[in-house]
Amino acid sequence: MTGTPVPGEQGGEPLLRVEGLDVSYRTVGGSLHAVRGASLTVAPGEVVAIVGESGSGKSTLAQSVIGLLPPNGSVDAGSIRLAGGHGPAEELAGLPEKAFRSIRGRRIGLVPQDPTVSLNPVQKIGTQVAEALRVHGLADRRQAAIDAVELLARAGLPDPRVRAGQYPHELSGGMRQRVLIAIAVAANPALLIADEPTSALDATVQRHILDHLEHLTRETGTAVLLITHDLGVAADRADRILVMSGGEIVEEGPVGTILGSPADPYTRTLLASAPGLRRSGAETRAPVPVGEPLVEVRNLVKDFPLPRVNGRRGVLRAVDDVSFTIGRGETLALVGESGSGKSTTARLVLRLADPTAGQVLFDGTDITRVTGKDWRALRRRAQLVYQNPYASLDPKFSVEEVVTEPLRAFRVGSSAEQRQRAADLVQKVALPASVLARRPVELSGGQRQRVAIARALALSPDLVVCDEPVSALDVSVQAKVLDLLAELQAEAGLAYLFISHDLAVVRRVAHRVGVMRDGRLLELRPTDELFDAPGEEYTRELLAAIAGRRRTPAPVVGTP
Repeated sequence: MTGTPVPGEQGGEPLLRVEGLDVSYRTVGGSLHAVRGASLTVAPGEVVAIVGESGSGKSTLAQSVIGLLPPNGSVDAGSIRLAGGHGPAEELAGLPEKAFRSIRGRRIGLVPQDPTVSLNPVQKIGTQVAEALRVHGLADRRQAAIDAVELLARAGLPDPRVRAGQYPHELSGGMRQRVLIAIAVAANPALLIADEPTSALDATVQRHILDHLEHLTRETGTAVLLITHDLGVAADRADRILVMSGGEIVEEGPVGTILGSPADPYTRTLLASAPGLRRSGAETRAPVPVGEPLVEVRNLVKDFPLPRVNGRRGVLRAVDDVSFTIGRGETLALVGESGSGKSTTARLVLRLADPTAGQVLFDGTDITRVTGKDWRALRRRAQLVYQNPYASLDPKFSVEEVVTEPLRAFRVGSSAEQRQRAADLVQKVALPASVLARRPVELSGGQRQRVAIARALALSPDLVVCDEPVSALDVSVQAKVLDLLAELQAEAGLAYLFISHDLAVVRRVAHRVGVMRDGRLLELRPTDELFDAPGEEYTRELLAAIAGRRRTPAPVVGTP
Protein backbone atom coordinates (compact mmCIF):
# COMPACT_ATOMS: atom_id res chain seq x y z
CA MET A 1 0.00 0.00 0.00
CA THR A 2 2.79 2.36 -0.75
CA GLY A 3 4.10 4.15 -3.76
CA THR A 4 0.70 5.17 -5.15
CA PRO A 5 0.20 8.79 -6.16
CA VAL A 6 -1.67 10.87 -3.63
CA PRO A 7 -4.42 12.92 -5.30
CA GLY A 8 -4.72 15.15 -2.26
CA GLU A 9 -1.21 16.44 -2.85
CA GLN A 10 -2.33 17.81 -6.21
CA GLY A 11 -4.92 20.10 -4.69
CA GLY A 12 -7.96 17.78 -4.84
CA GLU A 13 -10.64 17.65 -2.14
CA PRO A 14 -9.81 15.14 0.63
CA LEU A 15 -12.01 12.08 0.85
CA LEU A 16 -11.98 12.31 4.66
CA ARG A 17 -11.39 15.44 6.73
CA VAL A 18 -11.28 15.33 10.53
CA GLU A 19 -10.92 18.65 12.36
CA GLY A 20 -10.53 19.36 16.07
CA LEU A 21 -11.96 16.00 17.17
CA ASP A 22 -12.50 15.45 20.91
CA VAL A 23 -13.74 12.06 22.13
CA SER A 24 -14.35 10.95 25.71
CA TYR A 25 -15.63 7.93 27.64
CA ARG A 26 -17.95 8.06 30.63
CA THR A 27 -16.47 5.99 33.48
CA VAL A 28 -17.24 5.41 37.13
CA GLY A 29 -14.43 7.79 38.00
CA GLY A 30 -15.66 10.52 35.66
CA SER A 31 -15.01 11.50 32.06
CA LEU A 32 -11.92 10.05 30.36
CA HIS A 33 -10.63 12.07 27.38
CA ALA A 34 -9.37 9.61 24.75
CA VAL A 35 -8.85 11.94 21.76
CA ARG A 36 -7.98 15.62 22.00
CA GLY A 37 -8.12 18.08 19.10
CA ALA A 38 -7.23 15.54 16.41
CA SER A 39 -7.15 16.76 12.80
CA LEU A 40 -6.26 14.77 9.69
CA THR A 41 -7.08 14.29 6.02
CA VAL A 42 -7.12 11.24 3.77
CA ALA A 43 -7.08 11.79 0.01
CA PRO A 44 -8.69 9.41 -2.52
CA GLY A 45 -6.33 6.51 -3.10
CA GLU A 46 -4.01 7.50 -0.23
CA VAL A 47 -2.81 5.23 2.57
CA VAL A 48 -2.51 7.04 5.90
CA ALA A 49 -1.18 5.13 8.92
CA ILE A 50 -1.99 6.16 12.48
CA VAL A 51 0.63 4.72 14.83
CA GLY A 52 0.94 4.74 18.60
CA GLU A 53 0.90 2.49 21.60
CA SER A 54 -2.09 1.02 23.43
CA GLY A 55 -4.17 3.84 24.91
CA SER A 56 -2.86 6.47 22.49
CA GLY A 57 -6.34 7.03 21.04
CA LYS A 58 -5.74 5.69 17.53
CA SER A 59 -8.51 3.05 17.59
CA THR A 60 -10.91 5.49 19.24
CA LEU A 61 -10.31 7.95 16.42
CA ALA A 62 -11.01 5.23 13.83
CA GLN A 63 -14.16 4.11 15.65
CA SER A 64 -15.39 7.71 15.66
CA VAL A 65 -14.99 7.92 11.88
CA ILE A 66 -17.05 4.78 11.26
CA GLY A 67 -19.56 5.39 14.06
CA LEU A 68 -18.66 2.40 16.19
CA LEU A 69 -17.78 4.00 19.53
CA PRO A 70 -18.95 1.92 22.51
CA PRO A 71 -22.11 3.11 24.33
CA ASN A 72 -20.12 5.07 26.92
CA GLY A 73 -18.12 6.92 24.24
CA SER A 74 -19.10 10.24 22.68
CA VAL A 75 -17.78 12.78 20.19
CA ASP A 76 -17.69 16.00 22.24
CA ALA A 77 -16.35 18.44 19.66
CA GLY A 78 -14.99 18.66 16.15
CA SER A 79 -15.98 17.60 12.66
CA ILE A 80 -15.72 14.39 10.61
CA ARG A 81 -16.56 15.01 6.95
CA LEU A 82 -16.71 12.37 4.23
CA ALA A 83 -16.70 13.46 0.60
CA GLY A 84 -19.89 12.43 -1.18
CA GLY A 85 -18.79 11.95 -4.77
CA HIS A 86 -19.99 14.90 -6.83
CA GLY A 87 -22.08 16.34 -4.00
CA PRO A 88 -21.01 18.16 -0.84
CA ALA A 89 -19.11 16.36 1.94
CA GLU A 90 -21.33 14.78 4.60
CA GLU A 91 -20.86 15.47 8.31
CA LEU A 92 -20.51 12.18 10.24
CA ALA A 93 -20.01 13.54 13.77
CA GLY A 94 -23.32 13.22 15.58
CA LEU A 95 -24.94 11.25 12.75
CA PRO A 96 -27.73 8.95 14.04
CA GLU A 97 -27.07 5.21 13.96
CA LYS A 98 -29.81 4.64 11.37
CA ALA A 99 -28.10 7.05 8.96
CA PHE A 100 -24.70 5.50 9.65
CA ARG A 101 -25.93 2.08 8.50
CA SER A 102 -26.12 3.26 4.91
CA ILE A 103 -22.51 4.53 5.10
CA ARG A 104 -20.86 1.75 7.09
CA GLY A 105 -19.82 -0.99 4.69
CA ARG A 106 -21.04 0.91 1.61
CA ARG A 107 -18.84 4.01 1.69
CA ILE A 108 -16.53 3.13 4.60
CA GLY A 109 -15.33 -0.46 5.03
CA LEU A 110 -13.74 -1.90 8.15
CA VAL A 111 -11.18 -4.66 8.61
CA PRO A 112 -11.23 -5.29 12.39
CA GLN A 113 -8.37 -6.72 14.43
CA ASP A 114 -9.75 -10.00 15.71
CA PRO A 115 -11.59 -12.34 13.30
CA THR A 116 -12.39 -14.68 16.18
CA VAL A 117 -14.67 -12.01 17.65
CA SER A 118 -15.80 -10.39 14.39
CA LEU A 119 -17.09 -13.47 12.53
CA ASN A 120 -20.30 -15.27 13.49
CA PRO A 121 -19.22 -18.75 14.68
CA VAL A 122 -22.52 -20.42 13.70
CA GLN A 123 -22.86 -18.94 10.22
CA LYS A 124 -21.07 -20.16 7.10
CA ILE A 125 -18.37 -17.96 5.60
CA GLY A 126 -20.16 -17.46 2.28
CA THR A 127 -23.32 -16.32 4.04
CA GLN A 128 -21.43 -13.70 6.04
CA VAL A 129 -19.71 -12.30 2.94
CA ALA A 130 -22.98 -12.30 0.98
CA GLU A 131 -24.70 -10.38 3.77
CA ALA A 132 -22.41 -7.40 3.11
CA LEU A 133 -23.87 -7.21 -0.42
CA ARG A 134 -27.50 -7.89 0.46
CA VAL A 135 -27.74 -5.40 3.31
CA HIS A 136 -26.88 -2.57 0.90
CA GLY A 137 -29.15 -3.86 -1.89
CA LEU A 138 -26.23 -4.65 -4.20
CA ALA A 139 -27.37 -8.21 -4.99
CA ASP A 140 -30.25 -10.57 -4.35
CA ARG A 141 -29.77 -13.76 -2.35
CA ARG A 142 -28.75 -15.91 -5.34
CA GLN A 143 -26.36 -13.37 -6.88
CA ALA A 144 -24.87 -12.47 -3.50
CA ALA A 145 -23.93 -16.12 -2.93
CA ILE A 146 -22.17 -16.20 -6.33
CA ASP A 147 -20.43 -12.88 -5.71
CA ALA A 148 -19.31 -14.01 -2.24
CA VAL A 149 -17.22 -16.80 -3.78
CA GLU A 150 -15.61 -14.30 -6.16
CA LEU A 151 -14.85 -11.93 -3.28
CA LEU A 152 -13.21 -14.74 -1.31
CA ALA A 153 -11.09 -15.55 -4.35
CA ARG A 154 -10.07 -11.90 -4.73
CA ALA A 155 -9.10 -11.82 -1.04
CA GLY A 156 -6.69 -14.68 -1.71
CA LEU A 157 -8.44 -17.67 -0.14
CA PRO A 158 -7.60 -21.01 -1.78
CA ASP A 159 -10.59 -23.08 -2.91
CA PRO A 160 -13.04 -20.20 -2.32
CA ARG A 161 -16.10 -22.30 -3.17
CA VAL A 162 -15.14 -24.79 -0.47
CA ARG A 163 -14.33 -22.03 2.04
CA ALA A 164 -17.71 -20.40 1.44
CA GLY A 165 -19.38 -23.55 2.81
CA GLN A 166 -17.20 -23.73 5.94
CA TYR A 167 -17.53 -22.19 9.39
CA PRO A 168 -14.95 -19.79 10.89
CA HIS A 169 -13.44 -22.39 13.24
CA GLU A 170 -12.53 -24.54 10.22
CA LEU A 171 -10.22 -21.83 8.84
CA SER A 172 -6.77 -20.72 9.99
CA GLY A 173 -6.21 -17.26 11.49
CA GLY A 174 -4.83 -15.94 8.21
CA MET A 175 -7.80 -17.31 6.26
CA ARG A 176 -10.27 -15.74 8.70
CA GLN A 177 -8.52 -12.38 8.28
CA ARG A 178 -8.90 -12.68 4.51
CA VAL A 179 -12.63 -13.29 5.02
CA LEU A 180 -12.85 -9.99 6.94
CA ILE A 181 -11.08 -8.26 4.03
CA ALA A 182 -13.58 -9.80 1.57
CA ILE A 183 -16.45 -8.46 3.67
CA ALA A 184 -14.85 -5.02 3.99
CA VAL A 185 -14.30 -4.54 0.24
CA ALA A 186 -17.54 -6.23 -0.89
CA ALA A 187 -19.35 -2.94 -1.59
CA ASN A 188 -16.27 -1.18 -3.08
CA PRO A 189 -16.09 1.48 -0.35
CA ALA A 190 -14.20 4.71 -1.00
CA LEU A 191 -12.44 4.45 2.39
CA LEU A 192 -11.19 1.35 4.17
CA ILE A 193 -10.30 1.43 7.87
CA ALA A 194 -7.89 -1.37 8.78
CA ASP A 195 -7.59 -1.55 12.58
CA GLU A 196 -4.53 -3.66 13.51
CA PRO A 197 -5.52 -6.08 10.73
CA THR A 198 -2.54 -8.44 11.13
CA SER A 199 -1.24 -7.97 14.68
CA ALA A 200 -2.06 -11.54 15.76
CA LEU A 201 -0.54 -13.23 12.68
CA ASP A 202 2.86 -14.70 11.84
CA ALA A 203 5.17 -12.41 9.86
CA THR A 204 4.83 -14.31 6.58
CA VAL A 205 1.04 -14.53 6.88
CA GLN A 206 0.99 -10.83 7.81
CA ARG A 207 2.93 -9.95 4.67
CA HIS A 208 0.63 -11.98 2.42
CA ILE A 209 -2.47 -10.41 3.98
CA LEU A 210 -1.12 -6.89 3.56
CA ASP A 211 0.00 -7.65 0.00
CA HIS A 212 -3.54 -8.75 -0.90
CA LEU A 213 -5.04 -5.74 0.82
CA GLU A 214 -2.68 -3.48 -1.10
CA HIS A 215 -3.54 -5.16 -4.39
CA LEU A 216 -7.29 -4.85 -3.83
CA THR A 217 -7.18 -1.20 -2.80
CA ARG A 218 -4.91 -0.25 -5.70
CA GLU A 219 -7.30 -1.95 -8.12
CA THR A 220 -10.24 0.12 -6.92
CA GLY A 221 -8.47 3.33 -5.84
CA THR A 222 -9.76 2.85 -2.30
CA ALA A 223 -8.17 5.04 0.38
CA VAL A 224 -6.91 3.29 3.53
CA LEU A 225 -6.72 4.50 7.11
CA LEU A 226 -4.32 1.98 8.67
CA ILE A 227 -4.32 1.74 12.48
CA THR A 228 -1.23 0.01 13.87
CA HIS A 229 1.25 -0.02 16.75
CA ASP A 230 3.89 -1.46 14.39
CA LEU A 231 6.01 1.27 12.81
CA GLY A 232 7.56 -1.32 10.50
CA VAL A 233 4.15 -2.08 8.98
CA ALA A 234 3.41 1.64 8.63
CA ALA A 235 6.82 2.21 7.01
CA ASP A 236 6.18 -0.54 4.47
CA ARG A 237 2.59 0.26 3.59
CA ALA A 238 1.73 3.93 4.09
CA ASP A 239 2.15 7.17 2.13
CA ARG A 240 1.88 9.28 5.30
CA ILE A 241 2.21 8.54 9.00
CA LEU A 242 0.39 10.20 11.90
CA VAL A 243 1.83 9.54 15.37
CA MET A 244 -0.56 9.58 18.35
CA SER A 245 0.29 9.80 22.04
CA GLY A 246 -2.01 10.57 24.96
CA GLY A 247 -4.97 11.16 22.63
CA GLU A 248 -3.16 13.78 20.52
CA ILE A 249 -1.55 13.69 17.10
CA VAL A 250 2.01 14.71 18.00
CA GLU A 251 3.53 14.46 14.53
CA GLU A 252 2.58 13.74 10.94
CA GLY A 253 4.26 13.69 7.56
CA PRO A 254 5.40 11.57 4.60
CA VAL A 255 6.90 8.24 5.57
CA GLY A 256 10.41 9.25 4.51
CA THR A 257 10.29 12.35 6.69
CA ILE A 258 8.97 10.54 9.77
CA LEU A 259 11.55 7.74 9.46
CA GLY A 260 14.47 9.93 8.48
CA SER A 261 14.05 13.03 10.62
CA PRO A 262 11.35 12.67 13.27
CA ALA A 263 10.71 15.92 15.11
CA ASP A 264 8.84 14.74 18.21
CA PRO A 265 10.69 12.94 21.06
CA TYR A 266 7.90 10.35 21.30
CA THR A 267 8.29 9.49 17.61
CA ARG A 268 12.03 9.09 18.09
CA THR A 269 11.35 6.75 21.00
CA LEU A 270 9.01 4.62 18.88
CA LEU A 271 11.52 4.46 16.04
CA ALA A 272 14.37 3.52 18.35
CA SER A 273 12.18 0.77 19.85
CA ALA A 274 10.89 -0.72 16.57
CA PRO A 275 12.92 -3.92 16.02
CA GLY A 276 12.05 -4.13 12.31
CA LEU A 277 13.69 -0.75 11.66
CA ARG A 278 16.94 -1.64 13.43
CA ARG A 279 19.70 -2.87 11.15
CA SER A 280 21.41 -5.02 13.77
CA GLY A 281 21.14 -6.20 17.33
CA ALA A 282 24.80 -7.03 17.89
CA GLU A 283 25.36 -3.97 20.05
CA THR A 284 22.82 -5.19 22.64
CA ARG A 285 24.04 -8.78 23.03
CA ALA A 286 26.29 -9.84 25.86
CA PRO A 287 29.37 -11.86 24.84
CA VAL A 288 28.99 -15.63 25.20
CA PRO A 289 31.32 -17.28 27.73
CA VAL A 290 33.28 -20.23 26.36
CA GLY A 291 32.81 -23.57 28.10
CA GLU A 292 30.76 -26.74 28.30
CA PRO A 293 27.11 -26.34 27.20
CA LEU A 294 24.48 -25.97 29.90
CA VAL A 295 21.80 -27.68 27.77
CA GLU A 296 22.31 -30.34 25.11
CA VAL A 297 19.37 -31.56 23.05
CA ARG A 298 19.99 -34.79 21.13
CA ASN A 299 17.74 -36.13 18.34
CA LEU A 300 14.54 -35.00 20.05
CA VAL A 301 11.25 -36.41 18.72
CA LYS A 302 7.68 -35.76 19.87
CA ASP A 303 4.64 -37.49 18.38
CA PHE A 304 1.00 -36.71 19.19
CA PRO A 305 -1.73 -39.30 18.44
CA LEU A 306 -4.43 -38.30 15.97
CA PRO A 307 -8.10 -39.41 16.05
CA ARG A 308 -8.84 -42.82 14.55
CA VAL A 309 -9.82 -42.84 10.87
CA ASN A 310 -11.19 -46.10 9.40
CA GLY A 311 -10.03 -47.90 12.52
CA ARG A 312 -6.43 -46.66 12.25
CA ARG A 313 -4.79 -44.09 14.46
CA GLY A 314 -2.18 -41.81 12.93
CA VAL A 315 0.38 -39.59 14.61
CA LEU A 316 1.42 -35.97 14.21
CA ARG A 317 5.20 -35.55 14.47
CA ALA A 318 5.50 -32.12 16.11
CA VAL A 319 9.27 -32.34 16.73
CA ASP A 320 11.38 -34.33 14.30
CA ASP A 321 15.00 -35.27 15.18
CA VAL A 322 15.99 -31.87 16.65
CA SER A 323 19.47 -31.34 18.13
CA PHE A 324 21.16 -28.22 19.55
CA THR A 325 23.11 -26.89 22.52
CA ILE A 326 22.75 -23.79 24.73
CA GLY A 327 25.83 -22.39 26.41
CA ARG A 328 25.94 -20.67 29.78
CA GLY A 329 25.19 -16.98 29.27
CA GLU A 330 23.96 -17.62 25.71
CA THR A 331 20.64 -16.77 24.06
CA LEU A 332 19.53 -19.37 21.53
CA ALA A 333 16.41 -18.42 19.60
CA LEU A 334 14.06 -20.84 17.87
CA VAL A 335 11.99 -19.16 15.17
CA GLY A 336 9.29 -20.26 12.77
CA GLU A 337 5.63 -19.89 12.02
CA SER A 338 2.79 -21.21 14.19
CA GLY A 339 2.86 -25.00 14.14
CA SER A 340 6.58 -25.23 13.39
CA GLY A 341 7.29 -27.09 16.64
CA LYS A 342 9.28 -24.43 18.46
CA SER A 343 7.02 -24.17 21.54
CA THR A 344 6.72 -27.97 21.79
CA THR A 345 10.52 -28.16 21.73
CA ALA A 346 10.68 -25.64 24.57
CA ARG A 347 8.25 -27.71 26.64
CA LEU A 348 10.39 -30.79 26.07
CA VAL A 349 13.53 -28.91 27.20
CA LEU A 350 11.71 -28.00 30.42
CA ARG A 351 10.25 -31.50 30.59
CA LEU A 352 6.74 -30.14 30.76
CA ALA A 353 6.14 -32.95 28.25
CA ASP A 354 8.02 -36.23 27.72
CA PRO A 355 9.70 -36.84 24.36
CA THR A 356 8.84 -39.80 22.16
CA ALA A 357 12.57 -40.25 21.53
CA GLY A 358 15.83 -38.42 22.13
CA GLN A 359 17.53 -36.84 25.12
CA VAL A 360 17.73 -33.51 26.92
CA LEU A 361 20.90 -33.11 28.97
CA PHE A 362 20.94 -30.36 31.59
CA ASP A 363 24.42 -29.69 32.97
CA GLY A 364 25.39 -33.21 31.87
CA THR A 365 22.34 -34.98 33.40
CA ASP A 366 19.72 -36.60 31.14
CA ILE A 367 16.54 -35.05 32.54
CA THR A 368 14.32 -37.40 30.51
CA ARG A 369 15.40 -40.21 32.89
CA VAL A 370 15.54 -38.34 36.21
CA THR A 371 12.69 -38.84 38.71
CA GLY A 372 11.70 -37.91 42.24
CA LYS A 373 13.88 -35.66 44.37
CA ASP A 374 16.67 -35.57 41.79
CA TRP A 375 14.28 -34.21 39.17
CA ARG A 376 12.82 -31.67 41.59
CA ALA A 377 16.32 -30.38 42.37
CA LEU A 378 17.06 -29.93 38.68
CA ARG A 379 13.66 -28.35 38.07
CA ARG A 380 14.63 -25.37 40.24
CA ARG A 381 17.37 -24.47 37.77
CA ALA A 382 15.10 -23.94 34.73
CA GLN A 383 12.16 -21.52 34.63
CA LEU A 384 9.62 -20.28 32.09
CA VAL A 385 8.32 -16.84 31.07
CA TYR A 386 5.02 -17.28 29.24
CA GLN A 387 3.75 -15.34 26.24
CA ASN A 388 0.67 -13.80 27.82
CA PRO A 389 1.27 -11.73 30.96
CA TYR A 390 -2.51 -11.38 31.36
CA ALA A 391 -3.09 -15.12 31.70
CA SER A 392 0.11 -16.36 33.38
CA LEU A 393 -0.32 -14.56 36.72
CA ASP A 394 -2.86 -15.69 39.32
CA PRO A 395 -5.40 -12.82 39.57
CA LYS A 396 -6.15 -13.67 43.21
CA PHE A 397 -2.53 -13.18 44.30
CA SER A 398 -0.78 -9.94 45.11
CA VAL A 399 2.45 -9.32 43.22
CA GLU A 400 4.40 -10.30 46.34
CA GLU A 401 2.54 -13.63 46.47
CA VAL A 402 3.15 -14.19 42.74
CA VAL A 403 6.90 -13.64 43.05
CA THR A 404 7.32 -15.64 46.26
CA GLU A 405 5.21 -18.60 45.06
CA PRO A 406 8.24 -20.57 43.71
CA LEU A 407 10.08 -19.94 46.99
CA ARG A 408 7.15 -21.29 48.97
CA ALA A 409 6.81 -24.29 46.65
CA PHE A 410 10.48 -25.24 47.16
CA ARG A 411 10.51 -24.13 50.82
CA VAL A 412 13.33 -21.68 50.28
CA GLY A 413 13.87 -19.25 53.17
CA SER A 414 11.65 -17.98 55.92
CA SER A 415 8.59 -15.82 55.28
CA ALA A 416 10.61 -12.70 56.03
CA GLU A 417 13.40 -13.82 53.69
CA GLN A 418 10.88 -14.58 50.94
CA ARG A 419 9.34 -11.12 51.27
CA GLN A 420 12.79 -9.54 51.09
CA ARG A 421 13.63 -11.63 48.02
CA ALA A 422 10.42 -10.41 46.34
CA ALA A 423 11.29 -6.80 47.13
CA ASP A 424 14.81 -7.27 45.71
CA LEU A 425 13.49 -8.91 42.52
CA VAL A 426 10.85 -6.24 41.92
CA GLN A 427 13.58 -3.64 42.19
CA LYS A 428 15.81 -5.67 39.83
CA VAL A 429 13.11 -5.65 37.11
CA ALA A 430 12.69 -1.87 37.54
CA LEU A 431 9.31 -1.83 39.26
CA PRO A 432 8.49 0.33 42.29
CA ALA A 433 8.14 -1.38 45.65
CA SER A 434 4.50 -0.24 45.76
CA VAL A 435 3.50 -2.91 43.21
CA LEU A 436 4.11 -5.66 45.76
CA ALA A 437 0.76 -4.97 47.38
CA ARG A 438 -1.14 -4.70 44.09
CA ARG A 439 -2.82 -7.42 42.06
CA PRO A 440 -1.95 -8.20 38.41
CA VAL A 441 -5.17 -6.64 37.12
CA GLU A 442 -3.97 -3.27 38.43
CA LEU A 443 -0.81 -3.36 36.31
CA SER A 444 -0.11 -2.63 32.65
CA GLY A 445 0.95 -5.38 30.24
CA GLY A 446 4.61 -4.39 30.46
CA GLN A 447 4.50 -4.31 34.25
CA ARG A 448 2.89 -7.75 34.36
CA GLN A 449 5.58 -9.21 32.13
CA ARG A 450 8.24 -7.76 34.45
CA VAL A 451 6.48 -9.45 37.36
CA ALA A 452 6.55 -12.72 35.39
CA ILE A 453 10.29 -12.29 34.85
CA ALA A 454 10.81 -11.56 38.55
CA ARG A 455 8.93 -14.77 39.41
CA ALA A 456 11.10 -16.75 36.96
CA LEU A 457 14.24 -15.39 38.67
CA ALA A 458 13.09 -16.13 42.22
CA LEU A 459 14.95 -19.46 42.45
CA SER A 460 18.12 -18.09 40.77
CA PRO A 461 17.83 -20.40 37.73
CA ASP A 462 20.56 -21.13 35.20
CA LEU A 463 18.14 -21.35 32.24
CA VAL A 464 15.07 -19.26 31.44
CA VAL A 465 12.81 -20.30 28.58
CA CYS A 466 11.06 -17.26 27.09
CA ASP A 467 8.06 -18.32 24.98
CA GLU A 468 7.03 -15.29 22.88
CA PRO A 469 7.66 -13.05 25.92
CA VAL A 470 7.09 -9.69 24.19
CA SER A 471 4.62 -10.44 21.37
CA ALA A 472 1.68 -9.02 23.36
CA LEU A 473 3.47 -5.75 24.22
CA ASP A 474 3.78 -2.34 22.57
CA VAL A 475 7.11 -1.66 20.86
CA SER A 476 8.54 0.70 23.49
CA VAL A 477 7.50 -1.63 26.35
CA GLN A 478 8.84 -4.53 24.29
CA ALA A 479 12.20 -2.78 23.95
CA LYS A 480 12.41 -2.18 27.71
CA VAL A 481 11.67 -5.84 28.50
CA LEU A 482 14.28 -7.02 25.98
CA ASP A 483 16.84 -4.62 27.46
CA LEU A 484 15.98 -5.97 30.91
CA LEU A 485 16.56 -9.57 29.78
CA ALA A 486 19.95 -8.56 28.36
CA GLU A 487 20.94 -6.80 31.59
CA LEU A 488 19.95 -9.79 33.71
CA GLN A 489 21.92 -12.10 31.44
CA ALA A 490 25.03 -9.91 31.74
CA GLU A 491 24.69 -9.76 35.54
CA ALA A 492 23.88 -13.39 36.32
CA GLY A 493 25.14 -15.34 33.30
CA LEU A 494 21.63 -16.60 32.51
CA ALA A 495 21.07 -18.82 29.50
CA TYR A 496 17.93 -18.14 27.47
CA LEU A 497 15.95 -20.33 25.09
CA PHE A 498 14.00 -17.63 23.27
CA ILE A 499 10.93 -18.75 21.29
CA SER A 500 9.56 -16.28 18.75
CA HIS A 501 7.99 -15.89 15.31
CA ASP A 502 9.39 -12.33 15.10
CA LEU A 503 12.86 -12.34 13.53
CA ALA A 504 13.29 -8.60 14.10
CA VAL A 505 13.06 -9.17 17.87
CA VAL A 506 15.30 -12.21 17.63
CA ARG A 507 18.04 -10.26 15.84
CA ARG A 508 18.14 -7.90 18.78
CA VAL A 509 18.63 -10.51 21.51
CA ALA A 510 19.95 -13.82 20.18
CA HIS A 511 23.51 -15.06 19.77
CA ARG A 512 22.42 -17.98 17.59
CA VAL A 513 19.17 -18.70 15.75
CA GLY A 514 17.56 -22.01 14.85
CA VAL A 515 14.90 -21.97 12.13
CA MET A 516 12.13 -24.55 12.54
CA ARG A 517 9.55 -25.74 10.05
CA ASP A 518 7.19 -28.73 10.28
CA GLY A 519 8.99 -29.93 13.41
CA ARG A 520 12.46 -29.96 11.84
CA LEU A 521 15.42 -27.70 12.54
CA LEU A 522 16.29 -26.41 9.06
CA GLU A 523 19.38 -24.41 10.01
CA LEU A 524 21.16 -23.22 13.16
CA ARG A 525 23.70 -20.42 12.79
CA PRO A 526 25.11 -17.30 14.49
CA THR A 527 22.54 -14.52 14.29
CA ASP A 528 24.31 -12.02 12.06
CA GLU A 529 25.50 -14.79 9.74
CA LEU A 530 21.93 -16.09 9.36
CA PHE A 531 20.50 -12.64 8.68
CA ASP A 532 23.23 -11.68 6.22
CA ALA A 533 23.35 -14.95 4.26
CA PRO A 534 20.45 -17.31 5.05
CA GLY A 535 21.03 -20.81 3.75
CA GLU A 536 17.42 -21.96 3.36
CA GLU A 537 14.70 -20.57 1.09
CA TYR A 538 12.23 -20.73 3.99
CA THR A 539 14.58 -18.59 6.10
CA ARG A 540 14.79 -16.06 3.26
CA GLU A 541 10.97 -15.95 3.21
CA LEU A 542 10.86 -15.27 6.95
CA LEU A 543 13.46 -12.51 6.64
CA ALA A 544 11.65 -10.91 3.70
CA ALA A 545 8.48 -10.77 5.79
CA ILE A 546 10.01 -8.61 8.56
CA ALA A 547 7.97 -5.40 8.66
CA GLY A 548 10.04 -2.36 7.80
CA ARG A 549 12.35 -4.05 5.31
CA ARG A 550 10.57 -2.67 2.22
CA ARG A 551 12.02 0.73 3.04
CA THR A 552 15.58 1.55 4.07
CA PRO A 553 15.25 4.27 6.70
CA ALA A 554 17.93 6.72 7.61
CA PRO A 555 19.68 5.95 10.89
CA VAL A 556 17.21 6.40 13.73
CA VAL A 557 17.75 9.52 15.76
CA GLY A 558 18.51 8.54 19.36
CA THR A 559 16.17 9.45 22.15
CA PRO A 560 17.16 12.50 24.18
